[in-house]
Amino acid sequence: MRVVRLGSARSAANELGLSPSALSRRIANLEEFVGKKLFTRAHQAMQLTDEGSAFYDAVAPHFDALAEAVEGQSENLSLLRLHLGVLPLFGGQRLFPRLRELRALHPRLHIDIDTGPHLLDRVGDTLDAAIVLMQDPDPALHSVRLDHNQVHAICSKELAEELGQTPDIAKLSQQTFLVHNELPESFNAWKQVLGLSKLEPAAIDHFDSGQLILEAAAQGLGIAIMHDDHYHRAHDQRLARLFDIKVESPYSYWFVCREKALDQRPVRLFHDWLVSANL
Repeated sequence: MRVVRLGSARSAANELGLSPSALSRRIANLEEFVGKKLFTRAHQAMQLTDEGSAFYDAVAPHFDALAEAVEGQSENLSLLRLHLGVLPLFGGQRLFPRLRELRALHPRLHIDIDTGPHLLDRVGDTLDAAIVLMQDPDPALHSVRLDHNQVHAICSKELAEELGQTPDIAKLSQQTFLVHNELPESFNAWKQVLGLSKLEPAAIDHFDSGQLILEAAAQGLGIAIMHDDHYHRAHDQRLARLFDIKVESPYSYWFVCREKALDQRPVRLFHDWLVSANL
């Protein structure tokens, strides 16, 4: 399974603590046993053949099933503990409403939640994995994109009525804009699409909390530049969206972890559930 995931005999051998030649012998023995050529080899890269893909698809689910069966029958196994970094707004709006489903599937899996700063930098150190907002994933990490977003300008209903349905640079230049620290380029993207590249607002206030930035907007403290998903999931009747214009966000939520972390059962269970749950 490591060879399939890593695509390299050398990388898989390093994780398993084997020499590349020892791992190659094991693969050759497996191919001889099943009577099929499972891999094509080119230098250190290894890819499944069509027969290898069919074999992997048939066998791989049973490894997880076996682990779950052993886990369910043992009274001595300790809890499975995942150290997960999460941005608070994603946690409150999307993760926590669905965690009971995960607990029902894997009762032994428990999650320590960390909403502190610099989540991405701490993956593989104090964090097993994280859910972060970013533009492009680090190729050194295993990354799964969780969504695609649009940028919305969000404010109180009263301010929206005052500003009207047509962008007016004179009116907008008198406003305070609220920008999340994790979405610094969103304001520029929004201005460009609206043809307001020269807009200089009265002030730009920065927040490190999505929940607080939405509350500030609802209280009439400014115009929040956030995602459409943040707006819709807030279900806050005090908020309104400015202007009916689509602006693609430079940012998405990503699940990230170190490649080798996927061999840790807590990380793998959460990863597989998250990908299938479509939060």
